[in-house]
Amino acid sequence: MNPDALTAVLDGQWAPLRREIRAQFQDYSLDEPYDLSTEEYRAWVLERLRELAKSGWHRTGFAEEYGGGGDIGGSVVSFEMLGYGDLSLMVKSGVQWGLFGGAIQLLGNRSHHERYLARVMDLDLLGCFAMTETGHGSDVQHLRTTATYDPATREFVIDTPDEQARKDYIGNAARHGQAAVVFAQLVTGDESRGVHAFFVPVRDESGAPLPGVEIGDDGRKAGLNGVDNGRLAFHSVRVPREALLNRYGDVTEDGTYTSPIESDNRRFFTMLGTLIRGRISVAGGAIHATQRALALATRYAEKRRQFGRPDGSGETLLLDYRAHQRKLLPAIARTYALHFAQEELVRTLHDIQGSDDAEERAQRELESRAAGIKAVATWNATRTIQMAREACGGAGYLSENLLPALKADTDVFTTFEGDNTVLLQLVAKGLLTGYRDHFADLSPLATARFVAEQFVGAVVERTAARKVIDRLVDAAPGRDDDTVLFDRGWQVKLFEDREQHVLEGCARRLRQAAEADPFEVFNDAQDHVLRAARVHVDRIVLEAFVAAIERCEDQETRALLERVCDLYVLSNVEEDRAWFLEHGRLTSARSKAVIAAVNDLCAELRPRARLLVDGFAIPEPFLRAAMLR
Repeated sequence: MNPDALTAVLDGQWAPLRREIRAQFQDYSLDEPYDLSTEEYRAWVLERLRELAKSGWHRTGFAEEYGGGGDIGGSVVSFEMLGYGDLSLMVKSGVQWGLFGGAIQLLGNRSHHERYLARVMDLDLLGCFAMTETGHGSDVQHLRTTATYDPATREFVIDTPDEQARKDYIGNAARHGQAAVVFAQLVTGDESRGVHAFFVPVRDESGAPLPGVEIGDDGRKAGLNGVDNGRLAFHSVRVPREALLNRYGDVTEDGTYTSPIESDNRRFFTMLGTLIRGRISVAGGAIHATQRALALATRYAEKRRQFGRPDGSGETLLLDYRAHQRKLLPAIARTYALHFAQEELVRTLHDIQGSDDAEERAQRELESRAAGIKAVATWNATRTIQMAREACGGAGYLSENLLPALKADTDVFTTFEGDNTVLLQLVAKGLLTGYRDHFADLSPLATARFVAEQFVGAVVERTAARKVIDRLVDAAPGRDDDTVLFDRGWQVKLFEDREQHVLEGCARRLRQAAEADPFEVFNDAQDHVLRAARVHVDRIVLEAFVAAIERCEDQETRALLERVCDLYVLSNVEEDRAWFLEHGRLTSARSKAVIAAVNDLCAELRPRARLLVDGFAIPEPFLRAAMLR
């Protein structure tokens, strides 16, 4: 079987763009650095970024009138494919064109676009995205940097009140950033109107900090050392009134605040919702990095031999051991599933952000799904890359074999663009409130109170595969024999039932907030909240896999994907057997049958392991590990 058939299904809507990028990557001749000093690595990445700018991919998501491609989904795809290569380069490009440029595009007006976007795309203006503070990361609504309007000079005065309010971990800040989009509490007429974004120059033409701007270097990190993360503090830094990125809120010359959105909370969450592209991009980058690790480990397992066979026919390939198959093949299945879920997520983003009349609920569902997929995909990257490293033994520990850098560089993905634990709480909140409470405080206290007072029933969010799913569930057999384990309708119903049960149980616990301390109730139920979100994501990932299989027209490819999907489902059930047993969803006999089924699927898919990772179509220059020579 030709892996191109698998690649065609994986590539989805943006297949032509993916082929174009792969073709250019085939000429990639520079070895990725693993023994450079911090400053040498930062310089290497900046040079590669300038080379990348010549390709034009970075323009894909910007408006055509400013020299872009007008393709929102394509911009995410082009970014996530950088996950096959050096991840410092991927992150630095994301900071420059996704976060800095994206904030100007999505939060600014035409004058900002005309003044800055071409320079951002051409790297004539290098920038930072200064949101996170030392004392506030996930709680963006309560950032403490201030931007106070002075009507006498028609300027905003940017201030960092104390060390906890300094901007921290900011990419491009330590060395290369010339300006920053700074998120601060807008104050005018002694009234705070919440967090807004401002364009703030931070360096002069010589690279020195501008007056009032304090710049620090975060120094050596566990990974991503090609990205110059730094700290920014502002001491009475004045910027003109026009520095406010004013799509959602503006200040007149006399200091009067105006906004097309009356509610401060609603305005804040609407503004934050426009920036969802960065979170989705991180998920995609993590999935592609995971695919690379799996390709390296699988190729090594087909090459490396260990211990002789009893019949004296020679040593045994690592991949012929069931234990090794159980390491790699369920991880491959899980990563296929997440890839399909990510592709569906990008399509939804493209449709919603490309529409002028997208429904508000659809936007909220997108934000929730982006949070969930990002959390699960980045945790999967951390888990799978570690497993791949171990599967390659001592060779996997050598820098020349690429896995140590992948492990170190992806580790932070679980906490940037949203801490995963916080993101799963947001997913659960959307489910518990029917996506109706997106303008209220996201604190645990507010969540518990809302659920206690207004919960109307668990929500089963619809996905693109809903009609197919309904058909499969309706046709699911009621058999008691073990073949039911491989019935897709039974599998989907099992996932749906788990989600519904966990979510309703979570709601019952949170309803106690009506009669007790809401914070303590929520705090005590956090395990339940996080499980509700996690099993919800498992279900929408499965439905995305089902939808991908439904689109596949090649019957041989479809049959293979069916088995990979079976392995995704049953390995998930195997890991959660305790819940299924405790809640009577599996008998002990069927629970044991699940283990046997996973073993059987690993044996069946073992001859196709290389085919499955080749289906990712990772350009060969990114698989040049010494252990594979």
